[in-house]
Parts: sequence; C-alpha cells; structure tokens
Amino acid sequence: MAVYTEPSKEFLEELAEDYGFGRIVRLVGIPQGSVNSNFLVEAVRGRFLLRVDEVKGEAEVRREIDLLAFLRKHSFPCPHPLQDRYNRYYRFLNDKCTSVYRFYDGKVIPAERLRPTQLETIGRTLGELHVIGRAYKKGIDNRFSFERISDLYLSVRNRLPNYFRKITRTLEDEIDYLGQYLESKLPKGIIHGDLFCDNVLFRGEKLTAMLDFEAACRGKFIFDLATAVNALCFVDGGYSLERFRYLLQGYETVRTLSLAEWDAFPNELRFSSLRFTVTRLQDFFLTPRNDDERIHKDFHEFLERLEVLRREKEGGMEALLMAMATGYDYRKYQKVKANERLKA
Repeated sequence: MAVYTEPSKEFLEELAEDYGFGRIVRLVGIPQGSVNSNFLVEAVRGRFLLRVDEVKGEAEVRREIDLLAFLRKHSFPCPHPLQDRYNRYYRFLNDKCTSVYRFYDGKVIPAERLRPTQLETIGRTLGELHVIGRAYKKGIDNRFSFERISDLYLSVRNRLPNYFRKITRTLEDEIDYLGQYLESKLPKGIIHGDLFCDNVLFRGEKLTAMLDFEAACRGKFIFDLATAVNALCFVDGGYSLERFRYLLQGYETVRTLSLAEWDAFPNELRFSSLRFTVTRLQDFFLTPRNDDERIHKDFHEFLERLEVLRREKEGGMEALLMAMATGYDYRKYQKVKANERLKA
C-alpha cells in the first residue's frame, strides 16, 4: 500500500461522478505497504479507498474482485469492491487497473501490542476464511509457490552484492532442504497469503476487516497459518509460545489441523520465512524505484526468523517444536471429520 501512481484531477472528477461521491474534499496517499498505490478518498458522501494495481494485470484483478465478492456474500469481513453507475468494478489509469472500495473504520495494532483476545480473533477469522473458501471452486494461481520462489531467488542472486555471500549460502541451503522435505499433499483452498498486523483492522476487540487480498490464491492452509505465526508471534528476536497458543486456539475453534499439518508446520514456517526474505530482496534490488518512492521492508526480519527456525540461533524454537509435537488432538480431529461426513 505505497504511493507510486498519482491520479489526475480530471480522473478524480470522473471517478466522483461515476460513483456518485459528490465533490471530493481530500485525497490522502496511504504510505504503508510495498505493492500497490492506495488513497483515502474523503468526499461529500463518505470516505472510500482508491486502489491502483501496480503489478496485477486485468485478468488477475478480475479474479481478486470475484473472490472478494464471494467472501462478502458469506459475510466475511473483507474489502468490499464497489460498482460505478455503469456496473464496472474497475477502470484504467495509465494502463493500470483502478478500483474503489468501501472504507472501514478501525485501527492497525502493531504485532507486539496485540492482546490475547485479539490474537484469538485473528486465528478464528483466518480459520473462517479457510472454511468458507472451500466452496470457492474457481482457480487462483499461486504466485508464491515453492517452485516460483526458487526461480525468483535465482533471478535475484546474481544481482546481490558480494558481501551477501553468507546470506546466499543460507538461502541456497534452505532451498535445497525444502526441496526435499516440503510436503505438497496437504489440505488446500483459498488462503490470504499475507496476514500481517497491518492487514487487520480492529475496533476495540472486534475485527472489522481483513485487508489486502493481493496475494490470495489457492494454496496450503498450513502455509497461511505459518505466515500468520511468523508475522504475529515473533517478538523481541524470538517466537512467543504464549502468542502462538492464542492464535492457534482461535484457529482451531473453526478448523482443526490434521496430524499431517502439525508435522509439516515447522517446514511451512521455514518456507514462509524464505518466501518473504526472497521477495523483499527482489523488491529492493530488482524493482526499479526512486529512493523517495521505495518502501523499505527489511529482508533481515525474515532472515532472522529463518535462522531461528534452522536452529542456528536462539529464539524459542524448542518450545515451539514441543507445542507442535503435542498439539494434535486425535479425538477432536476424528469428531470434526465425522461431522463433515454427516453434512456432505
């Protein structure tokens, strides 16, 4: 959610007329994020979010909007794309798809300040997304699969400075390891793919919206959960077992993890760390930006997680592994599967 493309006065006037906003009083660029340009639109008839897709083509934008419409029909708290008077969900600005969304009240809470009840709520909401998404039968390509991240790393590696040699050895060793041990035959469906604290809005204890479905796709549920753990449960240089338990407790009130998913959890945490290390390296070294445009998302944050997960440095991994080893409840899982068969 950075600001790379500025809409012209003429574009905004046309937008206001087609959406019935009334006069636009103020347009404010939203600086957070690194992929798309986002603006808060304050108009006579309310507040809205204007998004310019900097990466996705028209077909990908249409798939994302279709998914959001599906989730909204099932009362999931996600962005609500609006139609203009011609029933269009998007238009073009400098050959980039531009869409308008309902603005949601709420605050982004930094990960370290999330309370136990809020972590449980995030876990439960992610579980609801996975359960609701099972009924969505349309395919959405996973741009961040292991194979694609491996290929992306190869394109990044030759552009890295010489002093990155130690880092490249770590990443190459991790790719070799995950290529052998990452499990592909696990429960899949619609995943968010990027569940960080700045993609969740709260009003008090209520989660008002889960934002930014830019990376949403069909993928492994356990990868989505692992990304949430990496984003929300890693504080002060290590994994918080207490925060992990609250997040998982919320998730499993909706969807119980299978034994295979518990077994795969450590490697999915490692892959999630690798994915964000590599994509942040790509954003910095391969994506051309002016210095005043560049959004600095430090790859070291996820490299540090990877080093902990590889047990190369301290950081609570032993306690986390023990929680995973004892987290599977066979009786609860069998009860859930029996209920699913009854509903079918």
